[in-house]
This record gives sequence, C-alpha cells and structure tokens, in this order.
Amino acid sequence: MANSQAVSKSLKLTDILVTIVIAAVFGVIYKIWGPMYDIIQPLGLHAEQLSYGMWFIAATFAFLVIRKPWVAVLAEVAAATIETFFGGEWGISTLVYGLLQGLGAELIFALFLYRKTSVGVVVLASIGSAILSLFVDAYYGYIESMTFWNYCLFIGFRLIGSIVISGFIAYYLAAAIERTGVLNAIRPASQKRLRSIEVIV
Repeated sequence: MANSQAVSKSLKLTDILVTIVIAAVFGVIYKIWGPMYDIIQPLGLHAEQLSYGMWFIAATFAFLVIRKPWVAVLAEVAAATIETFFGGEWGISTLVYGLLQGLGAELIFALFLYRKTSVGVVVLASIGSAILSLFVDAYYGYIESMTFWNYCLFIGFRLIGSIVISGFIAYYLAAAIERTGVLNAIRPASQKRLRSIEVIV
C-alpha cells in the first residue's frame, strides 16, 4: 500500500455512500462482537480489553479505502448508530463512544495531512481511538475505582488490542482489497497516475 498520495479534500456523494456501506458492515460486526467481549471478561485480568480494538476498525479501515478528511469520524459514528439500531448493549452511549473513537483516529490522520497511509500511521490512529475511548470510560465512571496495576493492565491490553485489530488487521485487510483493484473505481487517481495518463495522451 502506498505510503502517501495527493488527496482531494472534499467528500463526494460516492465517498459518503461507500463509507456508510463500510460502516453498516462493521456496525453489524460490532453488535455481534459484544458477546465476545462478555465471554472473555470472566477470564479476569482485563483480558476482554484485548478484543476492544474491534470497535475502532471502522474508522481506520474506511479511511484506508477513501483517504479523505472526516471519513474516520463518519464511519465510526455510522457504525455506532447501526450497532445501536440493532440493539447494542451499551445503548445511546455507543454514539458518544463512536464519535470520540472516530475523532481519535481522525486527529492522527489529520496530523499527517491525510497523505500518509503507512501501517505506522494506522497503528497511531488506532491508539488515538483507544485513548479517547478511555476518556469516555472515565466520564461514565467505568474505571474510577481501579488500583494502579489494574489501570496498567486495562489500558495496556486495550492499546494492544487496538494496535492489532484496528491497526494491523485493518491495514492488511485494506491492502488485500486494494490488490484486487476494486478500489480503483472509488479512489481518485493520484497526481503521478494523472501525469502518466497525460503523457500517454
């Protein structure tokens, strides 16, 4: 996958529709993933946090497909909305999580001017989502009574799960899809490709 490319800043209707479709798929996965979190939780030591990164993947994956501003936020909020619509167990707070988690990834992509799509940048975006999700946890009082070592396990496992799922898995999934050529119909041609076309013409 290319590490950088020129980006058309404005979202087109096609971009929005594709982002919504991606979000709808991941929204259903988010709903299905809830019981997985509950199954792992009884293992203790906050092992369930290793699965938490799945709830950030819509943001990173959608950006890798569209590569435009606000796609990460749109995808994560839309996926959270779909999850809520299908009866997500966290109710309306899911939308708050979706907004902040999408914003966490969005800020990282914006930091690199939406031009960098290397695995390192995607990993940083997944960490951004994880960090802002922790602020929402704190706001709702989910982590206020933990001991220091519990905080370390909780945060550490969430970061690891985020890096693996919404970082590496999202990156390599998008790369695999890109190799099939199907994204050529979605993503605008880079300036390098446009120049090569002009030379041929």
